[in-house]
Amino acid sequence: MESGAGYQRVPPSFFITLWSLFIFSTSSSEGGGCSGTHLHADTHQMNSGLMMKQLFSPHGSKRVSAVTPDLFPETTLLPSLPAIPSPRTSSAAQQLRRRRSSVGYAASKPLPLGSACRRGPHRGSMEVGMRVVRGLDWKWGNQDDGEGHVGTVVEIGRQGSTTTPDKTVVVQWDSGTRTNYRTGYQGAFDLLLYDNAQIGVRHSNIICDSCKKHGIMGMRWKCKVCFDYDLCTQCYMNNKHDLSHPFERYETAHSQPVSLTPRQNLPRIILKGIFQGVKVVRGPDWDWGNQDGGEGKVGKVVDIRGWDTESGRSVASVTWSNGTTNVYRMGHKGKVDLKYVSDGQGGFYYKDHLPKLGEHAELQRQESADGHSFQQGDKVKCLLEVDILRQMQEGHGGWNPKMAEYICRIGTVHRITDRGDVRVQYSNNIRWTFHPGALTKVNTFGVGELVRVLDEVETVKRLQAGHGEWTDSMTPVLGQVGKVLKVYADGDLRVAFGGQTWTFNPACLSAQPVDVDANLMTTENPNESGSTVISVLEKLLSQSTEQDNPCRLVIEAAHGSAVKVRELVQKHPDKVDIKNQGKTALQVAAHQGHMEVVKALLQANCSVEVKDEDGDTALHYAAFGNQAEIARLLLSKGANVNLLNNSMCTALHIAVNKGFTDVVRVLTEHSADVNLQDSYGDTPLHDAIAKDFRSIIEMLVVVPSIDFTQQNHRGFNLLHHAALKGNKLATEKILARARQLVDVKKDDGFSALHLAALNNHRDVAEVLVKEGRCDINVRNNRNQTALQLAVTQGHTELVQLLVDEGADVNMEDEDGDTAMHVALLRPQLANVMLSPAVGTGATEDNSEGCSPTTLHGRLSSSGLLGNGELSVGTAIACFLAQEGADINYANHKGKSPLDLLADSGALQLIKSFSEKHRLQRLQAITCGQGLSSASLRRVHTTPNTMTNLVLPTPPGPSECLICSELALLVLFCPCQHSVACEECAHRMKKCIKCQVTITKKIRQDQTEVDCSPGTENSEQHNLLEQLQSRYRQMEERITCPICIDNHIKLVFQCGHASCIECSAALKTCPICRQTIRERIQLFV
Repeated sequence: MESGAGYQRVPPSFFITLWSLFIFSTSSSEGGGCSGTHLHADTHQMNSGLMMKQLFSPHGSKRVSAVTPDLFPETTLLPSLPAIPSPRTSSAAQQLRRRRSSVGYAASKPLPLGSACRRGPHRGSMEVGMRVVRGLDWKWGNQDDGEGHVGTVVEIGRQGSTTTPDKTVVVQWDSGTRTNYRTGYQGAFDLLLYDNAQIGVRHSNIICDSCKKHGIMGMRWKCKVCFDYDLCTQCYMNNKHDLSHPFERYETAHSQPVSLTPRQNLPRIILKGIFQGVKVVRGPDWDWGNQDGGEGKVGKVVDIRGWDTESGRSVASVTWSNGTTNVYRMGHKGKVDLKYVSDGQGGFYYKDHLPKLGEHAELQRQESADGHSFQQGDKVKCLLEVDILRQMQEGHGGWNPKMAEYICRIGTVHRITDRGDVRVQYSNNIRWTFHPGALTKVNTFGVGELVRVLDEVETVKRLQAGHGEWTDSMTPVLGQVGKVLKVYADGDLRVAFGGQTWTFNPACLSAQPVDVDANLMTTENPNESGSTVISVLEKLLSQSTEQDNPCRLVIEAAHGSAVKVRELVQKHPDKVDIKNQGKTALQVAAHQGHMEVVKALLQANCSVEVKDEDGDTALHYAAFGNQAEIARLLLSKGANVNLLNNSMCTALHIAVNKGFTDVVRVLTEHSADVNLQDSYGDTPLHDAIAKDFRSIIEMLVVVPSIDFTQQNHRGFNLLHHAALKGNKLATEKILARARQLVDVKKDDGFSALHLAALNNHRDVAEVLVKEGRCDINVRNNRNQTALQLAVTQGHTELVQLLVDEGADVNMEDEDGDTAMHVALLRPQLANVMLSPAVGTGATEDNSEGCSPTTLHGRLSSSGLLGNGELSVGTAIACFLAQEGADINYANHKGKSPLDLLADSGALQLIKSFSEKHRLQRLQAITCGQGLSSASLRRVHTTPNTMTNLVLPTPPGPSECLICSELALLVLFCPCQHSVACEECAHRMKKCIKCQVTITKKIRQDQTEVDCSPGTENSEQHNLLEQLQSRYRQMEERITCPICIDNHIKLVFQCGHASCIECSAALKTCPICRQTIRERIQLFV
């Protein structure tokens, strides 16, 4: 190869080939091979260890492919697939052993380095290593060892192959069986994809909202109802989140979503195969010598893990009987090193929600839509966002902006069209045609069925509108189980809860299985229904037993018969804690408030710590029955105030959830732990905030030992929870005691201000900004500010508040989008018209004039609007332009906000507001007014509310944000901010408000500040530094070297010195270590 001109670069593959040939020749001559190389935790890298193993056998021979016909002369792989025969049970491991005994390992041609039979993307995104289960077209008996067993794709069919034709794959089942199956061949799909984390599928910036793992491996499951809620496969299959919510499935980070039906009432199948704790032996791809101790030796799987960041859940850590532990491939690079001796369980899966292996996602999306079975008369509702619904409506009845008004409203299926679309009729006789995948069937209930009410106050309030309405008296029944008494013609239900009955929207209810124990505080929420306790008491009251029967004690306690209770405990003193219907006499009497009975039982030495089958003690029962004095008595007799029941609830949790203020007061007076968490991680104050029990909130926040940083299992501390629920009182009280929490973030980066902005809690946001002095530009993990989140949801009042309080209108998120980009990108903001009355588009235009405080009013005052209608998105964009947003700001795709507009009228309007803002700035400068701090949005270091308009005020001194002195401020160009005096601004290179580089600094008399380092300035600066240095030297000479605080007052004979206080305890000099014989006092 010649140097200089004409040099031709050698491809890297040439050196890789040379390297592999060198290693091959070395190992062949030495006969050593690479048997010692394995996937140890201390190996150099996966590529160095695994590549060597794949290149050579344990005996130093050439590497062979585990699926080539040369290796399997008696293979079960079929020569063709016109008709797949009946079960094939020949074990691949047995064939491998037969092959080894006959022809050895050198028969196969080496494959390219790192191939491992992996060919990259295939039809329907198939790749070797994927984990699969049997599918809907399965007809091969128990070749997989039964329904629910998992296997690994180890080879993908190709054109012209006689063993594995196109549209088929070879699967290695965890049981050891290996054969081929249809993935589109003859139109059949034998397999479902369970997991693709083994091929490296990762959603890098997505966090599972249940297990909190960052970067979901494998398929992603996104809720279509809740904002930005994602689950990993394991959490989705383990019933995390609301089962009535429909989800979307993302097979990869770049695939289109597939809409799914809600998981509620769908069958789940137990997943079986090689999982943690399973006993295994070496499998078909084993080439690790005798690491297992020899053929047939058994090991135990310690865990299933990923290989670094390359793949997930693709290797198994196994401890063998000889004590060695290593990791082995279970899908990594399409290899399977193990098979089980007996299977183990690895969770569950919804068969109806897994994708067919080999089928394109487009077809699966169509099938998911076609899979909805609706009938005439069914109650349905649409839970999708506007932009998703609009896309789905294409070709399925079309889209009309008025359809957005019917999202979340319940309608009745009128008929099914010839194309399978659903015609839905609403109460006002309006009918719309919907894509079937856009609809969710509303639960229908019958008289006598048990139902549970949602526990989210705001959700129930919203759903109750027009369905029996909402009253605060309904709060105690939230989350409780009731019984349906009547079904009205419009679908609403009359539900009984103990002695109360309420009318509910069926959307507020979920079915409660009859066989589930709905006793007091035993299910997932501590505010459980008391109806079952009452029913138990009714049974006790109606029982007729013998007078001397000890079980009679519980019955008499329920009746409140103190005399009979005393008689029975005297006759049966050892039966004082006997149970009837699972309850003790003390528990029943405590719940009912029978004080004399409780005293009689306590005098008879009954135990106050006895629990029922749900872990509830008498104190829990007193709390649930709102019996404050009974609780006080029990506590005086030694009842444990912090005892937990099976749901991890204390009596305080129950009293708070029921809103029983007197009981809460008694418990807190007896030092109840206010920081204990229930099964959801909620403290009592979390519950009080959610239920908005104001008196209880005020009572709990003043407890000295309360920990405001406690997070529940969703990652919300108490301030986050208050912001999420829109609880202004709780926010104020928490900030008064723990203002340091104001900018604390959750795992996803959301602060309290983010939560308030996203959920349109303006009052809470105002408290956080003005009283909490939060960072108004704080970002979440996606670099979104509170302003951007408020814009996303079209919360116009919050947008105005945040901008008025100084939010940066030009900050960008992870995509480079500013708030104006977001306003013009969101389709739902373009489809809702701005109402002059409130500025949100939520109500009819019923006012002639516009309030100057509304968004519409503020825009109208500019005189630029005219009489045309304005969408919420365009109105927000105009407002942001008026407040200084950059209309030419390019995002990461190179698009400015104006590039996103197709409406020329809206584009011109936004330009007009931007131009007006520019002219106002220039006018203030040219008129000699400058830009005082009154022309800026509010700066959070001052308590005064500023105006957004540039007002021609006389020039005067203002507070400098650096030195806080009153002075004439300097104007920075090009950002037009005036925040610092001339002395502080002299050395500033960037504006401290917007971080824009300063090109010019202008005084209020329109002269420019000279920022060049002149000779005079340099000399003064050097002189100042010299003086400062001399001062520091003088200070060091007279300062005690021990405490570095007091002046030197004593000198030792060695010449070193200290202050009087430090020398008192000294026997030796701390500097030279000489014994101190003399102390000479100085007088300075």
